Amino acid sequence: MKKITCFSIIYICLFLVGCVTLPPPANPHNLCHIFKSRLSWYKHAQTASKRWNIPVHILMAIMKQESHFVAHAQPKRSWFLFIPLPRSSSAYGYAQAQDPAWNDYKKQAAKSWFPSRSDFGDAIDFIGWYLHKTHKINKVSVLKADLLYLNYHEGWGGYRRGTWKKKQWLMNVAKKVEQNALNYKQQLKQCRLHSISSGWFW
Repeated sequence: MKKITCFSIIYICLFLVGCVTLPPPANPHNLCHIFKSRLSWYKHAQTASKRWNIPVHILMAIMKQESHFVAHAQPKRSWFLFIPLPRSSSAYGYAQAQDPAWNDYKKQAAKSWFPSRSDFGDAIDFIGWYLHKTHKINKVSVLKADLLYLNYHEGWGGYRRGTWKKKQWLMNVAKKVEQNALNYKQQLKQCRLHSISSGWFW
């Protein structure tokens, strides 16, 4: 009886620790600072990059744009008087994955038994999976962050139909994602060089 009780307490403690949500990185504009403060994020990003053949800096740039690294990010809810209205979409978590795409990911590629959109490792892997399929379906280069993002936002069918061409604001956002990806790429090179000499990183 005592053993069962002890085991239950340990299990509950581990569950509660796993539920703790980290705040967003203090400096989301610098990939070195992000990974220095979240070493596990670097490991997850590297794993997703190798699994899906998508560069780390592009994975991180898209996540930054989608959620600003907020674990439980959701679209804002509109209100009518004192009545909350439905959210504009089912997008949720680090990757802002919507229900249909997330369900497909869980069926086709999820590594963990119970993947969560508020778990960084699962979310970054989802982004990698989606961009990998974008490359296969729409023949978009895995190095073109702007085009990958347009697919991510509009969906594969929407991208092929050119829905984004009528949305100047979205094309501006895609350019922003591309610039953030380039910045992240340069920063990642610098912190890798620094890590060789100082050993503080990975």
